[in-house]
Parts: sequence; structure tokens; C-alpha cells
Amino acid sequence: MIEHKILLIEDDVSISEMVKEHLQLEGYHVCCAFDGEEATRLFEQNTYDLVLLDLMLPRRNGIDCLQWIRTKSVVPVLIMSAKDSDVDKALGLGFGADDYITKPFSMIELTARVKAAIRRTVNYAQASQSAENERIKIHELVVELSSFTVKKKGEEIKLTAKEFQILKLFVTHPKKVFTKEQLYRSVWNDDYYSDENVINVHIRRLREKIEDTPSKPQYIKTIWGIGYRMGEFE
Repeated sequence: MIEHKILLIEDDVSISEMVKEHLQLEGYHVCCAFDGEEATRLFEQNTYDLVLLDLMLPRRNGIDCLQWIRTKSVVPVLIMSAKDSDVDKALGLGFGADDYITKPFSMIELTARVKAAIRRTVNYAQASQSAENERIKIHELVVELSSFTVKKKGEEIKLTAKEFQILKLFVTHPKKVFTKEQLYRSVWNDDYYSDENVINVHIRRLREKIEDTPSKPQYIKTIWGIGYRMGEFE
């Protein structure tokens, strides 16, 4: 059995010890950081399968840590916070967190979310690796990953290289919500400077080519305040 490694970033020692002890009993290897500076140092020195992140941290706050992590990795990040407003949750998810759990939480719920996040990552990695030579069909859309072709109802759709890469990201990760920053880093392989226009233009053009009604997209859905994800079909 593979022992997954978790970075726990929490300044409350009692919470940190409780979470660490429980997750270790579940078979995880847990490393603890008690402030933002220590967290970034540990993250640079090691590889983790998941990050558990408190938002209110000394020396470097949680959102700053999250943004920094997203410049380095797509590792799943689960926010643990006493801030429970929709605005706080949208903010955390918008900056690239994969999930958000509100304090106080039960260890059963936390463990379930940890397992789900790691399982999604493993499944996505396997799907992405095997999908390189696959034909992926989503509703009326057929994407040939090896030949870089897209067809809808049997008719080929001409996409630019960037449009194809964006579509490929969605069809190979059909359950994942991508922030604009994640899309930019994955497709352009460069630092993101909050230039939303680049993403907006490419998403609009892609929708104009693959959607029946671009103003009411079914394939590339907008998750308001967070980003985009692949649509679901019966």
C-alpha cells in the first residue's frame, strides 16, 4: 500500500496534533507546519500528495501560501478555516484550492475529503496518462488526442493549438474545476499575472466553435466566482 504524504499547515497546536494523530491512524504520513514561512520552506524541500491549509496563519497568511503553492504545483489543497461565508469559500477556491471545510469539523468528514481528493488526483493522473492515445467522446463531441482533431456530429472542427490544449485539459479531467490561473499555467506554461482577457477570449472562441449556443454553453460550463469545468451529459 502506498503511504501518501500530507503537509498540514495549522498554527493551532491542539488542532494540528488532533488532525495529525487521526490521519496517521488512517495510514497517512503527516508533516506539520505552524506558520506560512515554515510551510513554504517544507513544501520546497519535499513532495506531498495533499496540503491541508488553514487561512489565518502567522508570518504568511493562508491565501498567500495557496497562491505561492499554485506557482509550484497542482497538488490538491484542502482549506480548513473558521471563515464560513460564501465569499471566503469562493475566494479560497478561486485562488486554486480544491476543497474547503469549515471549522469545527468532524474527523470523519475531514478524512473522507482527504481520501476523495487524493483518489481524484490518482485517477486523473492515470486517465491523463492513458488518454494520450485515446479517442474521448463527450456527448456529440469526439476528441482524438493523438491526432489533435475534434469532430462534432461527424464534422471536423478546426481549433488553434491553444484552443485544443484547453479542450484537452477539460476532457481529460472531466470532474475538475479549473481556475483561470490553473488554465493559464497548464496551457501557456507561464506565470499568470491576472490577465483574465487572455483566458476569456480563448474560452469564448472555443465555445463559438464547439457549442450549439455559445451564450448557453453545455460543454464548457462557468462555475461563477471560481472558474470552468466540463459539462455533464446523460
